[in-house]
Amino acid sequence: MTNTIGLDGDEGRKPWERSLGEFLREAVARNPDKVFLEIGGQEITYQECLRRSAQTAAMFRALGVSRGDRVALFLPNCPEFLYCWFGLSLLGVISVPVNTAYKRDETAYILNNSEALALVAHRSLLPVAGPAAQLAPSVRHKFVVGTEGEEALPLAEDWKNFSESWAAGPDSPGPDRIDLPQVSPQDISMLVYTSGTTGNPKGVQVTHQMYVAAGQGFAHWTRATPEDRFFTCLPYFHANAQYYSTMGALAAGGTLVMVDRFSASRFWEQVREARATVVNFIGMMMPVLSKQSPSRHDRENQVRLFYGSPAFPPEFLKEFQERFGTEVIVGFGMTETCYGTIEQIDVPRRPNSSGLHRQHPDHRFVNQVSIVDDQGNPMPAGRVGEITIKNPAMMPGYWRDEEQSRLALRDGWLYTGDLGRMDDDGYLYFVDRKKDVIRRRGENISSQEVEDVIKRHPGVLDCAVIAVPSELGEDEVKAYVLPRPGSALEPPDVVYWCAENLAYFKVPRYIELREELPRTPSLRVRKDVLRQEREDLTEGCFDREKAGIQVR
Repeated sequence: MTNTIGLDGDEGRKPWERSLGEFLREAVARNPDKVFLEIGGQEITYQECLRRSAQTAAMFRALGVSRGDRVALFLPNCPEFLYCWFGLSLLGVISVPVNTAYKRDETAYILNNSEALALVAHRSLLPVAGPAAQLAPSVRHKFVVGTEGEEALPLAEDWKNFSESWAAGPDSPGPDRIDLPQVSPQDISMLVYTSGTTGNPKGVQVTHQMYVAAGQGFAHWTRATPEDRFFTCLPYFHANAQYYSTMGALAAGGTLVMVDRFSASRFWEQVREARATVVNFIGMMMPVLSKQSPSRHDRENQVRLFYGSPAFPPEFLKEFQERFGTEVIVGFGMTETCYGTIEQIDVPRRPNSSGLHRQHPDHRFVNQVSIVDDQGNPMPAGRVGEITIKNPAMMPGYWRDEEQSRLALRDGWLYTGDLGRMDDDGYLYFVDRKKDVIRRRGENISSQEVEDVIKRHPGVLDCAVIAVPSELGEDEVKAYVLPRPGSALEPPDVVYWCAENLAYFKVPRYIELREELPRTPSLRVRKDVLRQEREDLTEGCFDREKAGIQVR
């Protein structure tokens, strides 16, 4: 049975109405000496994690950092990320993770938009962090992580060694030894900036309550127990690792196993070494893993559950589950709220569905999912419209962006910008991002549907489908295809494959084979980059109409 913490409530509060600090202290009280975090050979107990987080809080408190201030975290996956996040949360300070792939100007934008008072950066990121901080007048305190075990690292005069500053602070303080402010569950814990595919990144304001509800929910949905070991290879500036792996482990009283990044060739070895039981995936991870050469060790793992998105065709899921000996469930969620929909364990899946609306273990938490038209009117079952969500774990808005907040939040509902449909029983079927729908000769085409078909080709590793201008008006379909290593794939192979599996009007006209695709660090393909690569996106690529291939 699930052993989810913080469900009893107190003083009339609902169980999710907690600060992150309260949630962490409850987890520690239940089993202080249990290992909470494993990374790079380190084992850190619940009690030790809280102690180090409190010491980090004391360090920032001594600098005058106080409730509502922002501190930027330019860090790869490392324990210091958690110490800063949790420690700053104890103070009511807002953490601002920065995408580690960002360059100087991108990083400076986040620092300036958030008006970060301090910056904590990893040694390997100093060539970017230093120049970016010089462009951010608000940054008054700068710390470097990752100097241990290295030769003496010369630091600019205004940079401090995080470990040395941390050790020089109060001696092993407990949370009760710091002058902590009252932190509300509705206070902002973190600004998680979106990928910025339609302009500058937007800062999603994630409240303490959102994190607590996410952890309680994830432990419930996955039937987690203290014996579970939650494995993540996703970056910590991405909401998935925060909401699910970290908060889920805290809620269940389990162990979090963190590695630096996703590697298809090392993934199963890492999972086996971690003795992982629950693994999260996003985007391309499962298709890429499925394309790895079969091994007699494929089923030698303890993973009982893979969770992630998007939904995959049933034949793909069946093959993946049988090959690796694990159950897979998928869901629909987003940074703005992790409470979308999810499949249930051991319940027969509905092909291509993302499941039913997610439920909190406490029945007073009401989560609603609805499909609406452009005017916000509910759509009948089977009709495609925008997915909207309403629950107590939604962002209060985007950081200092009233216009985008008004567009996203209307009458208490979150408008996701995603298109979907629901069947008569309330199961959600994701169709596409609104901006990615292709209009070709009077027909609406889901780019994801075309991508799903192309990815099933045995010679394809990954792909991305976008609209390109047609000489007839509206759009034509173009597919960027990443062949599987060693494959002899040619563009006509993709066309014929699509013609066998799709209506004629969905078959791509243009095919461009690529050696790589631009990606966000969360492994999503940057379609905005593809759209801006050159003025004529059809130039130099395969054109099935010019090649004389008929698909009707």
